[in-house]
Amino acid sequence: MAANDLGRSLPGTGLHSLAAQSATLNPMTVHPAVENSQVAQLPATGRLILNADDWGRDKNTSQKILDCIRAKTVSSVSAMVFMDDSEGGAQVALAEGIDAGLHLNLTTAFSSANCTPALLRHHEKIARYLSNHVVGTMVFNPALIRSFDYVVTAQLDEYRRLYGQAPERIDGHHHMHLCANVLLARLLPAGTRVRRNFSFAAGEKSAFNRAYRRVVDGMLARRHCLTDYFFSLPPLEPAARLQRIFSFAERSVVEVETHPPNADEYRFLTGGEILRYTGEIPIAEGYAPRP
Repeated sequence: MAANDLGRSLPGTGLHSLAAQSATLNPMTVHPAVENSQVAQLPATGRLILNADDWGRDKNTSQKILDCIRAKTVSSVSAMVFMDDSEGGAQVALAEGIDAGLHLNLTTAFSSANCTPALLRHHEKIARYLSNHVVGTMVFNPALIRSFDYVVTAQLDEYRRLYGQAPERIDGHHHMHLCANVLLARLLPAGTRVRRNFSFAAGEKSAFNRAYRRVVDGMLARRHCLTDYFFSLPPLEPAARLQRIFSFAERSVVEVETHPPNADEYRFLTGGEILRYTGEIPIAEGYAPRP
């Protein structure tokens, strides 16, 4: 299974021991249950968030995203650290007031010169495991505890250095912030906004797939703030799909993931076509109101 297929197609095995903890949680509900009452949930009013991933990966990626932000069709970005344009992207985000969360990267090689040999070594171990093992995302690997802790901590620290504060929001490159070694070790700071699994209705995925999502989203909801729904912008056809997704934002908080360097998405976001689909539902300015 390719890394970016996580959350779309899951094999028939996984973290069955987690089912008892979260079997009744439904990722499609508006208000996820939380054990910690101090973890704030996003507002119950409707909100359409268009978030662009991979900010800072390279200059082309950052510029394509910036074009969409200036067109007011992207609400916020997820910033990569230790990449070619991480420094420049942070400077632009701070100067222009762009809402930037941390795009935790556990799979793609760091391209910045600002990496220690130890960081590269630990990251390579993790990337190899997650990319080469079919159930690597779902099975906790005790041999990689130190490596996961080292790499996640390094990225949190680097984000603080670049942006001057801890990230209020975290998601994952190829959605690997949802892997077992991150979730079970509780490596993401409590109280942060964290991206949930892709949302699918009954019949769109297998019963096991949906049950696995409920388990993972239930674990997240105990310590983090989640949106009500999460979707990918593509496929752009049929039109009814996007109209349905955007309509959820009338009453719920909906995040839509975008990648503006993809030519079709860039045209859709900068050419005005998206506005035909959103209708009277405004695209949010920023990810969410500050608590």
